[in-house]
Amino acid sequence: MNTPRLSAACLTAVLVGAALVSGANAQANCDTYGKLALQQEQENVDAKCGFSGPAWSPDLKAHVAWCASVGPDQWKIQLQSRKQQLDACKAK
Repeated sequence: MNTPRLSAACLTAVLVGAALVSGANAQANCDTYGKLALQQEQENVDAKCGFSGPAWSPDLKAHVAWCASVGPDQWKIQLQSRKQQLDACKAK
């Protein structure tokens, strides 16, 4: 049975918004970031976009560690950048 999946944009908005509104700490924000990064990587694979490199890693710990090493503006930009790349790939 197939379960409907939320779009990356919708999930990103919901999870990032929930984490920020709830006053979640930086670790919780990075955990959320890591989960979203993995979802975007799965979309990359599913759509056969072929993106690679650290931003497209299937390693949750690597994404969480990177997030912890940068400020919130940086990880938000990274999520948006991957979303834009996926959108462009899917539009082809």
